Amino acid sequence: MPPPPLSGSGRGRAAARTPDPALDDTELGAARAALSQGRWQAARSLLAHTGEDWDRRAHRVAVLALEPYAAAWAHDWLLAAPDCADGRVLHALAQVRRALRGKEDPAVARQSCRTAAALAPADPTPWLGLLMLERDGSGGRDGDTEAVRIFEEIRARHRDHHHAHHLMVARLAERRAAAGPDPLHEVYDFAAWAAEQAPADSPLAILPVVAHAERYRVLAAHGFEPVDPAASGHWRDARARDVMKAAFDWWLEWECDGHPRRLIDLNFLAHAKVHEGRSAEAAALFQHIGEHVTSRPWSYPDRDPAPAFRTARAAALGLRTAPTV
Repeated sequence: MPPPPLSGSGRGRAAARTPDPALDDTELGAARAALSQGRWQAARSLLAHTGEDWDRRAHRVAVLALEPYAAAWAHDWLLAAPDCADGRVLHALAQVRRALRGKEDPAVARQSCRTAAALAPADPTPWLGLLMLERDGSGGRDGDTEAVRIFEEIRARHRDHHHAHHLMVARLAERRAAAGPDPLHEVYDFAAWAAEQAPADSPLAILPVVAHAERYRVLAAHGFEPVDPAASGHWRDARARDVMKAAFDWWLEWECDGHPRRLIDLNFLAHAKVHEGRSAEAAALFQHIGEHVTSRPWSYPDRDPAPAFRTARAAALGLRTAPTV
């Protein structure tokens, strides 16, 4: 029996309409809720127990850093334990988030990341913060060089860093935006290279699908593709179909359901299958996703992600959509 239509979780119906960046990490959700109330000890315990699972650590730190007062609470943490690497990394990522929202000087956030990196030299997470600050590509050629340098620092610490590869794909997709569609665009080559060099059980196998969605976002924003992805042929050319088939076939054999960001990949793959017109394959993915909608790629190019997800999911599973309240 398919799961029910999207409805409220323990936090109420509104939660189903708002993508939760914690995904299915309940420990992270509890620590984030405590941090929002100024109780940083739960975050300290969570990160201490996360250890050197670098993808999980990056996911947890990045989500905790989204809390509006995370930087202030991390500052309190550091007053109590000034040499705590976990507190320093969370403080750095929280400042990065503030800088990206225009509420912090990016130079201050960069220095905070460098300080955290010096305190925890094996940890790629402070470098992830630096890569986030380079994400917009506003630095031109110098910015490209710096982004690549930072990315290599991350790969030196964790070769298959999931979040870092996603950031690089999003950045590369924006190159030559005004030139229009290009089947030989470098973002496709980068994603194919990353997927090929990753271990067989790595979710980077789905990175070519991510590249396809990110390039659609850019093309639609510049008027080269319809703003309604269902009206676009971007998902149905020969190259796209090959990419989608390879990624779906890989997923069918994947046995690593514990990856902390796997639901992001499954949302990208379900989105692609919906717009490719492969409803049965999309339905199988939605069964695994459940209610864990992610903003990317359902928001592309400028959409409300939860209704877009809910409509696609209901169509694939033959359900009625839940009414908006």
